[in-house]
Amino acid sequence: MQFLFAWRYFKAPKSTQAINWIARISVLGITVGTMALILVLSVFNGFEEMVKSLYSSFYPDWALAPKTGKVLTISAAQLEAIQKIPGVEAASVVMQEKALLQAGENQVMVNLKGVDPSYAQVSGVPSHLVSGNFETGTADFPLLVLGVGVESALNILADRNLSPLTIYLPKKTTSLQVDWTSAIQIEPAQTAASFLIQQDFDDQYAITSLAFMQKALQLQSSQATGVEIKVTPAANASAVRATLERIMGEKILVRNRFEQNETLYKVMRTEKWIVYGVLSLILVVAAFTMIGALTMLVLEKQKDIRVLHALGADQTLIRKIFINEGVLLAWIGGSVGMILAALLATLQLHYHLIPLEGGSFLIDYYPVQLKIEDFLLVGATVFFIAIIASWLPASRAAKAPIALRES
Repeated sequence: MQFLFAWRYFKAPKSTQAINWIARISVLGITVGTMALILVLSVFNGFEEMVKSLYSSFYPDWALAPKTGKVLTISAAQLEAIQKIPGVEAASVVMQEKALLQAGENQVMVNLKGVDPSYAQVSGVPSHLVSGNFETGTADFPLLVLGVGVESALNILADRNLSPLTIYLPKKTTSLQVDWTSAIQIEPAQTAASFLIQQDFDDQYAITSLAFMQKALQLQSSQATGVEIKVTPAANASAVRATLERIMGEKILVRNRFEQNETLYKVMRTEKWIVYGVLSLILVVAAFTMIGALTMLVLEKQKDIRVLHALGADQTLIRKIFINEGVLLAWIGGSVGMILAALLATLQLHYHLIPLEGGSFLIDYYPVQLKIEDFLLVGATVFFIAIIASWLPASRAAKAPIALRES
């Protein structure tokens, strides 16, 4: 019943046009605030998914690494047991070490990553090549797949370079002084291809043969710095983790994709919450306008309030009527804002209305992704602010003096 009263008060003509205009301005403020919140959150979703897809092209679903030191030992039986875990599609043994690449007078420090033949099934790097073919060579004839940033720093074309690069790798040593003749392994290698994923990888990584890395670093065939694992989307994460820990033992660190990039994901989430908090201030400003509109409406309906009291309405009912009036204003503004936001986001997704300036991005427009969670969050925020903003005018209306005759 209180909502029916609120609806009639909303539609009924007012004695002063200012009340109608203030109410419209409050609805407009809520509409703009709701639309801005959803659009900005959708853009954050778009960038977040884009970054995740780029990182997922390089980082595996699961990674094994030693808890202490740089090298782990994995037997053929352990690798076979990992590949038989339900949900596991492929497992690749990798060996990573800092190295210096030299092409003529050009030099660059890289993370040189040796991979086995299963790496193409685990990683998305082969699908992000911009030149050449994904080939890593053998222990005696290594081939390099370079990030485009490394390729540019060496001033070469990876798929057309005729002169071999020189690789400088550190050997195991207990001496505090580096002797280039005994502590540095120098090897030649040809280039095969280049990849483009994301600047963090493109500028720092070169990929080659696992057998070559083990030979150059004087390691056994069972030694590596990690194991990368790809699982199906339906794989049970907790079961996979438990089985990996049982197979590899306590000395091995098992990490999923989130744990491999925990800082990145936390920063993205924090940024999204900060923007949500800042843009919610638009709704708070609109709430002040709503307080003014409801306060003037309470003054307008003093006689109606007295009649309701005389008919038996208590303070709770009066309070609910004006709280519902505020919720109604917020619902109209919030609904229109959500519809406009969904429409604009859809247009941006299909027609790329707002471009990204600079020309150095993988895409040339702002990415957007609508999520139902954002609509629920913004809807709950609008409802909460409407309740808070309506409470003071509604309480004043409930405490209005009960008198049918004015002196």
